[in-house]
Amino acid sequence: MESIAVIDFETTGVSPTQARATEIGVAIIEDGCIVDRYQSLMNSGAWVPPFIEQLTGISNAMLRKAPPSDQVMNEVADFIGERPLLAHNASFDQKFWDAELARVRRRRAQPFACSLLLSRRLLPEAPSHKLGNLNAWAGLPDTGRAHRALADAEMAANLTLHLFGLLRERHGRHQADHAFLCQLQNLSAAKVRALLAAA
Repeated sequence: MESIAVIDFETTGVSPTQARATEIGVAIIEDGCIVDRYQSLMNSGAWVPPFIEQLTGISNAMLRKAPPSDQVMNEVADFIGERPLLAHNASFDQKFWDAELARVRRRRAQPFACSLLLSRRLLPEAPSHKLGNLNAWAGLPDTGRAHRALADAEMAANLTLHLFGLLRERHGRHQADHAFLCQLQNLSAAKVRALLAAA
């Protein structure tokens, strides 16, 4: 299995036009397991609203002691390199990844896959596709406090490895890669069935 970087941001809000990242976590998956990790708080000078502090446990005092966001983004971009990217609800993390990279005059070259979309295609029977609920339902490992970046990145990584297992065991897809995930996530349910039946 190719190397994939699974990322998660914690932020001060939902849109990078009005909010900033406060923490990033990355779990590198390769050959069926997590092989490396990166995590850092990041100080952009942005203020953390009380409800976000309550949700994440990340306080303004913690961020004052954190490394500057520019330093963190350069470090994490170097850490990931050219690996393809994946996140749970990737449309959210992709927006912040692109915005924070742009602040350090860097640009994303690789595509994002989304474990939320993929789980809807491959696990339609799940009662919820929220990351924590889905991992608990599937019996995947507890990675720590939800809404902390590395714990959520590891949850999404474990879910992605589980989905690769389903592709092999249920559908005979032994050579599925990131490009196949990107193709699969954008199909309707009927077209997913046809694609998997063609294995």
